[in-house]
Parts: sequence; C-alpha cells; structure tokens
Amino acid sequence: MNREAIAQYAKQTIVLIGAICFVTALADLPMIALSWGFLLVIAFSTIVAPRMSIELPGSRFAISFSDAAIFLAFLYYGGPAAIVVAALESLTSCLHLKSKGFQLSRLMIATNVAINSIAISVTYLAWLYIPELPFVTVVAGTTPHLVSTLGCLAILQFATSSLLAAVIRSTSDGSSFWITWKRDCFSSSLTQMVGAALAGIVYKLIYFGDLVTGLISFAALAIAYFGYRQSINKVGDAMHQAESAEREKAEVERERRREAEKHASQLTLSLEKEELANEALRKSEKDLQHAALYDSLTDLPNRKHFGDILRKLIERYKNDPKASFQILFLDIRKFKNINDSLGHTLGDKVLMVAAKRFARMVNSTDMVARIGGDEFAIILKDLGTSGKAQKVARRIFDSIAQPFSLSGNRISLSVNVGIAPCDAEYNTPEEILRDADIAMHYAKEKNSGVAVFTKDLRERFLERVRYENDLRSAIDRDELTMHYQPLVDLQSGGLFGFEALLRWHHNEFGQIPPNKFIPIAEESGLIIPRIDDVENALAISKIDPASLKLEITESAAMENAEHTISVLNRLKALGVQLSIDDFGTGYSSLSYLHRLPFDTLKIDRSFVTAVGENGEDSEILQTIISLAKNLKKKVIAEGIETEAQLFLLQNLGCDYGQGYLLSRPQTRDKAEAALYDHRNWLPSLENSVSDVTNTVPENVPAF
Repeated sequence: MNREAIAQYAKQTIVLIGAICFVTALADLPMIALSWGFLLVIAFSTIVAPRMSIELPGSRFAISFSDAAIFLAFLYYGGPAAIVVAALESLTSCLHLKSKGFQLSRLMIATNVAINSIAISVTYLAWLYIPELPFVTVVAGTTPHLVSTLGCLAILQFATSSLLAAVIRSTSDGSSFWITWKRDCFSSSLTQMVGAALAGIVYKLIYFGDLVTGLISFAALAIAYFGYRQSINKVGDAMHQAESAEREKAEVERERRREAEKHASQLTLSLEKEELANEALRKSEKDLQHAALYDSLTDLPNRKHFGDILRKLIERYKNDPKASFQILFLDIRKFKNINDSLGHTLGDKVLMVAAKRFARMVNSTDMVARIGGDEFAIILKDLGTSGKAQKVARRIFDSIAQPFSLSGNRISLSVNVGIAPCDAEYNTPEEILRDADIAMHYAKEKNSGVAVFTKDLRERFLERVRYENDLRSAIDRDELTMHYQPLVDLQSGGLFGFEALLRWHHNEFGQIPPNKFIPIAEESGLIIPRIDDVENALAISKIDPASLKLEITESAAMENAEHTISVLNRLKALGVQLSIDDFGTGYSSLSYLHRLPFDTLKIDRSFVTAVGENGEDSEILQTIISLAKNLKKKVIAEGIETEAQLFLLQNLGCDYGQGYLLSRPQTRDKAEAALYDHRNWLPSLENSVSDVTNTVPENVPAF
C-alpha cells in the first residue's frame, strides 16, 4: 500500500472516530445545555471567535478565542457540550478559511472537525478520572481547582490534537512524525493556553463579581484586546514594511546579481568572441604563412620556400663539403598544348597529378617544389654524385611517362630534367637554379630527357642569350635578309617555285646558321604565327593566293592535331596552298594525316641523304612517295646533293625537288632573273656523278 493510500485511510479512520464522538456527545447533552447561555457560547465560538483571531507576526499561528468558548462550555455545561462546541467551531473555522481562498477539500474539513471532537472527547474522559487520583488534593470551587482544571484541559487537548495532526501530516508527506510534531504542531499549544486563561477569567467574573465589575472587566478586556490587536497590527505593519524592505533589498540584490550575471555572461561571450577572433587570427596568420611558403594548387613548397631551404644547404655545404646535394629542375614538355586543348581547369589537375608523382619518387628528407607554371625543382639531399642524381631523374622520367585517365581523357606526360650538382662556387639559390635550368633546356634541345650541367653548357646558354637579345634588334640593324631556293620539277627540269629562306648576318659574328637562330626565335616568341598576317600580306602584295604555299613541320602539326586542322582549314579557305615539311620525322598519326588539308608532302633531307650511290637504303623514300600518291598529294624532296639521289627520286615518281645539286639559295635579284631565264634546272647528263658529288657544298638547313 502506497503512502497516499495510507494517508487516505488514516483520515477516514479519524473522521469515523470523530463522528462517533460527536454523536455520543449529542446524546449525552445535559438539560442545562438547552439554554440561551449555551446558544450564546455556540454563537460566540462559531461566529465571533474565528473573526477575532490575532495572527502573531513572524509566525505561522494566531491567537484564537474559540478554545476559550470550548473551555467555558466545558466548565458550565460539561464535556459533551464542549465536544459539540468544538466540532461546530472547527467546522465554521474551516469554512471561514475556505471563503478566504484556502484550498481545503471536504475530507480535510471533516478530518479537522473530527480531530477537535476526538481531542475534547479524550480530554473529557481523562478529566473524569483526574479528581480520583491520590495526589489531587485541590478543593472544588476554589481558584487552584479552577486553574488546575483549565490547565489539564488545555494540556490534554493540545496533546491529543497535535498528535493526531502530526500523524495525518507525516503519513501524507512521508516526513518524520517527531520532526513534524515539533515543526508544525508544538507551537499550537499557545492557542490552548490563551483560551484556557480567557475562559478562567470569564468564569471568575461571572461567578464571583457583580455587574459593574463585569462590565468594567469586559471593557478592560475589550480595550486590551483592541489595543493588543492594534499593537499587533502595527507590529505586523512594521514587520510587513520590514519584509517589504527586505524583499525590495532582496529584489535589488537579485537585480544586481542578475546584472552581474548578465555582465558576466556578456563578458564571457565577449571573451569567447575574442578567443574565436584570436583563433581566427592565428589560423589566418598560419594560413598566410602557409600561403607565403606553399603553392596553392599542388600544396608543394613554392619558389621562396625552396630558395630558403636551398640557401641553408649552400651555407652548410661551404662549412662541410660532405653535406652534398643535387638540384633537379623539371619542365613538363608541351604543357601548353594540354591547356589549349583541354582547358586550364584540367591542366591544373594534370599539374596536381604530376606533383604527386614527383613527391612519390624521392625520399622524405628531400624536397619537391613548384617553381612556377609547369616547372618544378627537387632537392636531393646527401647525394654525393651526379650519377646517382641521374638515376633518380630517370626514375622520375619513367614514372611521369605512365599514361593516366582524367575526366575521360587519356593523358601522357613527359619531362625535361636538368641536374646541377652542388659546388663551392654557388653563393645564392638563384645561381644553382639557373644552371639546373640551363641543363634542363639542353635536355629539351637534345630530346634526351635528362642532362647534367657543365660549364660548357653555361657558355652555350650565354651565347644563346646573346643571340636572342641581338635577334630582337636584328631588323632595326638591317641584319636579316631573304634568300630564295628554286623548287624544280624533277621530270621536266622547269622552275616550279621558290622557297623563301631567312638569313641572319650578324655585324659581329658574321653569318649565323638558321639551325641556331630559328629555334631561338621560335622559343623566345619572336615568331608568332597568325592567320591575320597571311591575309594582310595577300592584300598588300595583291598576289594570287594560289601562288603562295605555306609550310608547317610535321612535328608542329602533330603537337595539337585538332587545333592544327582548324587553323589549316582557315588558311585553305583563303586559297593558299599548304605543304607539310620534314615529313617522316614527326611520327604522324595516319588517322590525322588524311584529315590535314595539305597539297604537298616535303620529304625530310635525312631520308634523301641516306640513299647510297647504287640506290640502297631507299625503302623509306619509296614508302613515303607511295603514301603521298595514294593520298593524292604532290611530293617534294629536299636535300638533293647527288645525281644518284636525283635519278632515284625521278624513278620513284617524286614530283619536285630542291637541293645544292639543283641550285643554292639565291639573292632576290638572282631569283628574279631566274624567272626570266627559262633554263632547265636539272644537271647536264654529261656530268659524272662523282664530279657532282665532289662539288656539293656544305649542308646548311633552310627556313
């Protein structure tokens, strides 16, 4: 059984016992109780007394005059009358409290009525036996008898009612009975004591005083009551004001505390924001430092970071020659074609793939950095010889050459690698990077993949730089001239046309071979092919577009075949003729070759000069000419220097040819005179092959 059920059962039991007590008391009422005096006592206890209660300031209790009426009824009319008065007084008090807003259930009202009925009943039964006790010697009717009677009544009523109330409360809330009695019930003894004292005074006045004394006593009691009530009210007001002041003070303190808590919260929030700002600042500084030292695309060290580390290595090597290192300078071949054909976004992804492959091929103590664009550099630490560095470079060369797929595109890369060994002559990172770059360009020029720097390469590089600088002003110095080499019909010997060749006569170094200055012009951006230039030239010269033939090398055409096809189709739309130069050296893809809008194929001189006196080693010539015929293209052979080569080309059906056997490049005046000469450009059949061969001049490449 739970606590609530036990409390409910206890209340119901007390109500039942109280009802029995009340009914029994009604049955035992004496005849004397049926009087106006008893009714007056009942009226006072039920109507007046509850409203005369004086609440004690600072306590949970009040001085009630209802107990005085009960004790007075006990003295005048006996115990049963007191039980009836107690029950009625308790009922009207509960109803009065409920009318003031107290929450009292019906069972609780009945329980309170029952407790008072039981308390007076127990008091009455106990009092019946007190006079018979041997130690009671007080004479009835005397003042001691009255005092002892009222004292016993007050004590017995207090004990019974407080114990019953403590039982009900402790069973309801589960608290300790003893603690509940001391806390909530003990202080109620004051009510019984006051009630007993008032009852004794009234009783004395009625029985032993005259009317005047009674009136004076009543007036004195009334004055005392109202004076005490007024004092109590003043004390109550003062206490209320004090409590209000305390509440206001407490409210002020609470407000201050709330303000302090608010300020503390704001301060905490401000500190948190400041900490977040500081953290963001620290992260920003860290990101800024990282951005200053690392490449944003590949997350590799950038040129500055690479230079800082390299500077320390140079200093360490000067102090300890055993602390050697090697520098690799890497350049991705023809990376521009990837950007042009696939776009810069995919080009960036290609760089990221290349960076990861480079990093995987070196030790954790080494450093891979992105110097800029498609250029990378590697520091190989604690590596004593260039031979070991070459092995690492070859592994990198082979690794990067492995094809991979990216966004549905199959991509193959290749690199040029220059190696610069550490040397005591280096004082700055820029110096050793410069030499590694020189070696890389040499590897690029020789198509060897990897090259080691030597001082001879530096001299060649300086010469190249000198040529490049001088070439930029060669036109202003009138050092560039045009020469024209005849193109001859190999069957009729007639003049088919001229190939325009640029020549550079340096004012200090003399004649610079085309194979030296043409690559410099191409790589330095001095030769920029534009279709608009062709249109402008045709408009200015007013020549028939069909009389102009433009040549493009096979290797250049195959770098970006789709782009080449687009450009050549636009040129073809102008009406000019097109020729593919150095055919056979660029490894053309046949899938693209038949789509290129060329009119003629020019066979590279290397295949012509390889033919022997008796026609040996001519298989490639035969294949190229046969391929051209099947593609319905005309064929030009360059580099014809012997009659044996001429006779073979004629027999194979080659259409046109050029070379020193037929004619050297001529000046503009001689070329113009040749147009009116109408001579046969084929060599005389009377000349022997040996004579012609012995007079062949030095082979100079043409442009």
